[in-house]
Amino acid sequence: MRSRPLPEIELDIVDLSHDGRGVARVDGKAVFVAGALTGERVRARVVKRSRQFDEAEAVEVLTAAADRVAPLCAHFGTCGGCALQHLAPAAQIAAKQRTLLENLERIGHVAPARVLEPLSGEPWRYRRRARLSVKHVEKKGRTLVGFRERDGRFVAEIERCVVLHPAVGERIGELAALVETLDAKREIPQIEVSIGDELAGLVFRHLTPLSEGDRAKLVAFAQASGLAIWLQPGGNDSVVPLYPADPRLSFALPHHGVEMAFEPLDFIQVNGAMNERMIDHALALLAPQPNERVLDLFCGLGNFTLPLARRCAHVTGVEGDAGLIARARANAARQGFANVDFDVADLAGDQRSAPWAKARWDALLLDPPRAGADKVLEYLPRKDCGRVVYVSCHPGSLARDAGILVREHGFKLEAAGVMDMFPHTAHVESIALFVR
Repeated sequence: MRSRPLPEIELDIVDLSHDGRGVARVDGKAVFVAGALTGERVRARVVKRSRQFDEAEAVEVLTAAADRVAPLCAHFGTCGGCALQHLAPAAQIAAKQRTLLENLERIGHVAPARVLEPLSGEPWRYRRRARLSVKHVEKKGRTLVGFRERDGRFVAEIERCVVLHPAVGERIGELAALVETLDAKREIPQIEVSIGDELAGLVFRHLTPLSEGDRAKLVAFAQASGLAIWLQPGGNDSVVPLYPADPRLSFALPHHGVEMAFEPLDFIQVNGAMNERMIDHALALLAPQPNERVLDLFCGLGNFTLPLARRCAHVTGVEGDAGLIARARANAARQGFANVDFDVADLAGDQRSAPWAKARWDALLLDPPRAGADKVLEYLPRKDCGRVVYVSCHPGSLARDAGILVREHGFKLEAAGVMDMFPHTAHVESIALFVR
């Protein structure tokens, strides 16, 4: 028997959820409404019901929010790459600031002595790292390249992307057409985008070996577009350049006299311009002195480590990915740094016996993944550490760890604020300063 369609209802939106959907309440039950904004009244179609909450999609905006704007991308609402293009950029970052402060209060039971002005920049064409899904659709007789739809089972059918760097964002349709011509079009599940200051590159994941004809087509595309192409037949360590023979990716941090070389699958901050501003922001808050020693945990390529080395007596960077540490050491050696060293360590485990964990540090910088740094905070910072700057990609884990630093380590949450590393998404990047 065919199930009856779920109803359409009128809703007043009272908040934004962590994923950018409007929040309404019906008889005390939350309804999450895609495409709706705080302060709006909408007619919405219920698409899923559960015991705790319902999910819906806005069908018509009856009363629009003052901050509602027309999305720049024609695919917004279908493509899952962006969640907030219908909200003015200034209102997006204000909402993210509220999310951070609410998390600090609700989860960490702390509040900053001062709220930092949000850090924001150019909201379009900013992404220099992305993973594009690829799908040959037999029924359509064509190949799709793009981000996943909001319904993650499908790949969005797009021609261009206005948040990706234009070297790739303006060529989505060309990429789809290219893959459609390949013998291996059914065996290419994804294309990684990796863009440096001087070179933009693509990594083609392929599940079967490529024919000579396919390789020739990819080389011809690389030559015509100016893009570098790597092939990935297996795991991350299987990546090899196709064209040119020796492509080099790097980005400069001119304020700090640093250049960072990286490999195409290495983690780098998605937003290059905001990364530079974030480093300046973090160093201004940490205020390292020429005679001080600084520990940089979850250091990656040394994104903060090498700029810190320009300011202090010594800095040690620690990271779990041995490949990133190898590149960090090479970057430091190539640029003549004598006051920096790096260690490989799993920071999700107990590292309290490591020499760097037992050493004296004047200041600590943390830049953990979404899970946060709670395992590190079981044994660090030691009593001689006077300042901690915490850069976070998840406000919930930052809030939890802020509570630990304040209640268990005797710090004060001096300042906190957000940085718009991912405009038009619901992702919240934040930074906090803790002092003894």
